[in-house]
Amino acid sequence: MKRRALLIVVAVIFAATAAGLFWRAPLMAALGFSTGSDRYLGYVEGETSLIAPPVSGRLVQRPVDRGVQVRKGDRLFVIDPVVAQAEVARAEGALAEARARYENLLKGKRPEEKEITTAQRRETEAALAMAEIEYKRQSELLAKGVGTRKDYENADSTLRQLRMRQSSLIAQEKVNELAARPDEIAAAKAQADQDQAALDQARKRLDDLMPGAPEDGLIENTFFNVGEWVPAGAPVVSLLPPFRLKLRFFVPQEDVALLQMGQTVSFTCDSCPPDLKARIIYISPRTEFTPPVIYSQTARTKLVFLIEARPDPTGTRLSPGLPITVAPVTR
Repeated sequence: MKRRALLIVVAVIFAATAAGLFWRAPLMAALGFSTGSDRYLGYVEGETSLIAPPVSGRLVQRPVDRGVQVRKGDRLFVIDPVVAQAEVARAEGALAEARARYENLLKGKRPEEKEITTAQRRETEAALAMAEIEYKRQSELLAKGVGTRKDYENADSTLRQLRMRQSSLIAQEKVNELAARPDEIAAAKAQADQDQAALDQARKRLDDLMPGAPEDGLIENTFFNVGEWVPAGAPVVSLLPPFRLKLRFFVPQEDVALLQMGQTVSFTCDSCPPDLKARIIYISPRTEFTPPVIYSQTARTKLVFLIEARPDPTGTRLSPGLPITVAPVTR
């Protein structure tokens, strides 16, 4: 009888040991543990871009809603642009004035002004021809003793005055072909450049009030409605580009040595196609306890390393928060 009881006790112990070995792996996985033959648990996380205006104002347009896909350059929202548009118009006018002044200094006189100088030169040349004849005649009369010294001197003076005026008008014609002085041109050019910079700044402020999407992506959330006042720097929408998705999973400290930066891992998720791949982009240098959602005393004392991996962009579309399971890396 005692022998039979001993056999029963041995059989119960054996059955309990076998059951423990059989259920150990599922139980450990449920508690968040992973061994070399188990899988690593994690989730999908998205790094959103918060799009905000640099100045405060009233939101007058928001053509996008939460959950829609946008393309790069699509208008996301518009802050009241009336003041900024007026500043752009003022800067455009100032630049046009500065450029006109600069270009005018690069040119000579107008054709009509050149014609006036040319006509004056021809008139002077005609008078000069008559003065030369009169001077020659008075010289001959003075030599014969018929003319007076005064008449000769008057003819000589008139001749010299007309020659000087002719030289002056010839020089004026050359000046009419010249631009302004170099210093004046340089000052006008600097003013035009300054006004161009002011216009670029005004246009940039206007663009900041009506930004476009920096990348293709998903509008994850909106924070203000049309008509509301938006403080400076407060995000109006959050954008999630596809390349900003990443996997976050936890690897036991005994397995972390098997992982390397840039290494490719396989993962699965519910309703996802098989054989999805991701590339490791971060390995935490410090250990941490398993996430607090696991309340087992044994699991809470389990040390793990946080690993981040970038999924293949050609794979399926993943949503932030989606649980994933990463295949273990074998030795």
